[in-house]
Amino acid sequence: MTRFFLTLLCAALITTSGYAQDMNTVLKNTFTNFDTTRYEDVEAKTAISNRMGLIAKKWKDDWAAHYYNAYTKAQLSYILEGMEKKDAMIDEAETELQEAIALLGEETDETYVLKAMLAQARMSVDGKNRWQKYGKIFGENLDKAKELNKDNPRVYHLKGSSVFFTPKMFGGGAKNAKPYFEKASELFAMENDSDMKDPFWGKRANDWFLMQVEQQLAKKNKDDKTEEEDGK
Repeated sequence: MTRFFLTLLCAALITTSGYAQDMNTVLKNTFTNFDTTRYEDVEAKTAISNRMGLIAKKWKDDWAAHYYNAYTKAQLSYILEGMEKKDAMIDEAETELQEAIALLGEETDETYVLKAMLAQARMSVDGKNRWQKYGKIFGENLDKAKELNKDNPRVYHLKGSSVFFTPKMFGGGAKNAKPYFEKASELFAMENDSDMKDPFWGKRANDWFLMQVEQQLAKKNKDDKTEEEDGK
């Protein structure tokens, strides 16, 4: 009888392990496809995001499936046209994130970071009228994430992107954003992408921002040198 129950236990463990591995593999492949698809390809991005939605339905009791579904919807909102479509997509992302939090049973640095991203997405829809409300929400969630894990690279990546798009007169611009992207880059290098329950998104975007920063700073240095030579 003891051997019988041990056999059942082993079978259950194997089944659970296989189930988790299947979800992890499918989730990772879908995320990678989304992350590497050209930013301008709205149709392809939308199709992959819809696939992520199906994954969240299939593994409805797994927080990671809902978390990444929220992530892809948040990203997709940036490239959709029209305020209503953008806001509707962010609404869906918020619903998915809340489902992930409910399944986790608590907030984590990663849920706070994604909340910050969603606030940033809201601002991008109508920055002129939303920056005061959502700028505060963005900052508060990044602070909470950093308090839980100061080595989360997404904290610095999102802060850098915020500073990058802030006018220079208000302390923004490429030069002031660079330290945040560099800090994020150092921390991204310490992460691995083997387990989708240990989020690792953001590295590709951070690399892109660093490239933009270097190009802008190089152009500014060139322009400054030209002005200096012309003034002699």
